[in-house]
Amino acid sequence: MHDLTGAVWRTSSRSNDQGLCVEVADNLVEVVGVVAVRDSKDRTGPALAVSPPGWAAFVGAIRAGQFDR
Repeated sequence: MHDLTGAVWRTSSRSNDQGLCVEVADNLVEVVGVVAVRDSKDRTGPALAVSPPGWAAFVGAIRAGQFDR
């Protein structure tokens, strides 16, 4: 389990008002070695801790349209 106490959460600038977004804390890479992700509707709920290479691969796949329907 990672200590996410110092997480600075941000929401994508492409988020909408429908509450279908996640928040990301990427300021933890230097301190804890992870990128944290959580549901913006449940800020006290669980968060995922992802390795920086895993996060980069995920974001790259999104940008490449691999999850487009």
